[in-house]
Amino acid sequence: MALESRIQELRKKHNNLSETVEQLQRSPAVDDLQIAAMKKEKLKLKEEIERLVSA
Repeated sequence: MALESRIQELRKKHNNLSETVEQLQRSPAVDDLQIAAMKKEKLKLKEEIERLVSA
């Protein structure tokens, strides 16, 4: 059960980052470095989710 809740937590963080990135990309004053860092974090979360799901 702990594994499932960890996966859900990671998916929630991933989805929140996705929404934030989308909002920032629509903003006229976009910080490309901030968006790149968020996308990198999103990728790390996705890889962690995939690793846990396949375990």
